[in-house]
Amino acid sequence: MARYEPRHTIIVKPVCAVLGPAFVAVSGVTTHLNQLFGSALAQEFKLLHFQVGSEGRRESPWQKPLRFVFSPASFFFFLLRLGPAIVHLNSSLEQKSYWRDLAYLLVARLLGRRVVYQVHGGALPEEFFPGRRLLTGVLRWSLGLPDAVVLLAQAELDAYRRFLPGQRLDVVANAIRPEALLGRGLDGTRQGPLRLAYLGRLAENKGIFEAVEALAVLLGEGRDLRLVMAGGGPDGGRLREHVAALGLTGRVEFSGPVFDAAKDRLWCEADVFVFPTFHREGLPYALLEAMAAGAVPVTTRVGAIPDVMQDGLHGRFVEPRDAAGLARAIARLDDDREGLARMARAGRARVLEHYTVARLEADFSRIYRSLERTSG
Repeated sequence: MARYEPRHTIIVKPVCAVLGPAFVAVSGVTTHLNQLFGSALAQEFKLLHFQVGSEGRRESPWQKPLRFVFSPASFFFFLLRLGPAIVHLNSSLEQKSYWRDLAYLLVARLLGRRVVYQVHGGALPEEFFPGRRLLTGVLRWSLGLPDAVVLLAQAELDAYRRFLPGQRLDVVANAIRPEALLGRGLDGTRQGPLRLAYLGRLAENKGIFEAVEALAVLLGEGRDLRLVMAGGGPDGGRLREHVAALGLTGRVEFSGPVFDAAKDRLWCEADVFVFPTFHREGLPYALLEAMAAGAVPVTTRVGAIPDVMQDGLHGRFVEPRDAAGLARAIARLDDDREGLARMARAGRARVLEHYTVARLEADFSRIYRSLERTSG
């Protein structure tokens, strides 16, 4: 009798090239890439990283233009050598990013690859080249080249549907790993002085000056509050001067950039996330992290933020550039500690249900698989 020899099935994973900054860079797109490569998606697909952009690099003034010229050619040979069928390009509708990434998009299409073009915030397409019909036509043509355009927000989806009728559009919201943020119990009401926190770039369009001006108003009303400002950025020095001029030096703590355990501790000690941004946000990771930890957001209706939270249920919305309105919203939370606790619990539940990495990996698995079926 012939002896039976078991056969070993070799499973070949589909290959996908994911373009974005270095894994060690500090940016929202970097966080997104690290999540993808650290998720179950990387077990289902062979993910290859191709670095684009200056984030995470140390370049001399002459190296940057050389990279801009030669990197698309390097990408061309990268695709030929490693053969990914799918290219996942992470970009944004900002001038520098759009023109840089257009070259990679053209290379991918030239070689017949399926392309996922993910837009991480920036302008809406109708507003990108205002009053410039030729350039708007170029934008419409180029955004029609990918097999799928992935967006962060419902408002973006509505705008892209008007701009690109017939193009495949998917909304895939950002996500977080919330486990380290769940240590604080949210059953009781908060006692003592309200603890405010901001985390992000120290840039004027994030509403940082309105945040400290609102604090000055609240302290003038006799409230006992403190604000932690975490992060770094171009307007940090000017903000410190403004804090000193308002007499808030003892009430505002500048902690600098925080990461990992220090960032988790910041969120778990905060009662309110003060984020009166008027920047063109996508979906800030800080919002999701704050809500998971139980820090109630006071923020603006920008980007995908209205998709995540409802006013009065998960936090409070304010108008941009309105320090007085921001102060009133914080005062309402200070006066209604039971309502603050309810919002904290509702915010955590919202994030755990809809904004975890498990959902993110399932969304991209669905998109990749649909393109894999139509490749070749």
